[in-house]
Amino acid sequence: MGGIIIPDTAKEKPMQGKVIAVGPGALDKNGKRIPPDVKKGDRVLFGKYTGSEVTIDGDEYVIMDCSDIYAILE
Repeated sequence: MGGIIIPDTAKEKPMQGKVIAVGPGALDKNGKRIPPDVKKGDRVLFGKYTGSEVTIDGDEYVIMDCSDIYAILE
């Protein structure tokens, strides 16, 4: 019998953040615009190592694709 054991320290803990800007959405294979599921002001959960970190005017932001968001918090 085989398996994989992952220690608790290796498990990725989701991060929480507030959406401050949203793009127009992605294009499907036919060129039709797919609107994003999130909107400005939503609180979301996302992976700790997701997206690209950038610093603008001393503030740190994470830029990510909508598919990288785990959940929208209410």
